[in-house]
Amino acid sequence: MLGHFGFSYVGAIYLVMLFVPNIIWSKHQPVGYTSDGENRILSVFERIGEFAVTCTALIFSDFNIKLDSFWSLWLLISAIFMLLYEIYWIRYFRSQKMLEDFYSSLLGIPVAGATLPVISFLMLGIYGKNIWMLISVIILGIGHIGIHLGHKKQLNK
Repeated sequence: MLGHFGFSYVGAIYLVMLFVPNIIWSKHQPVGYTSDGENRILSVFERIGEFAVTCTALIFSDFNIKLDSFWSLWLLISAIFMLLYEIYWIRYFRSQKMLEDFYSSLLGIPVAGATLPVISFLMLGIYGKNIWMLISVIILGIGHIGIHLGHKKQLNK
């Protein structure tokens, strides 16, 4: 449960799937987007969670593919959520890039751009039976999802 040190190629793939759309997004932000007024406590949680999830995903070999047990089902579920995250981004980039598009849901999952990767990494942590990923992703989720829900609430006013 504590983890086995070693490079995780699955973690690296997930991080590429996470970072590439975000890099593209930096040039295609929604009209009227600003991070002004974000809750400082949630921002601290988000930053700590981002750092911790990134490091944990790379330094523990627990996330590499092992098809020898029922735990592989958790990896499959995790991969499905990461693929849904990519679908969310494709839909966003094909949209008019409005705030409504950015904070939209996907298949009933609210603020999908924030929620889907958090769920994906949570499932990855369960698959790897890695407490550090589970702790890291909970911290990330509190901050990241919380911030996005706050923006969505402001948008709906």
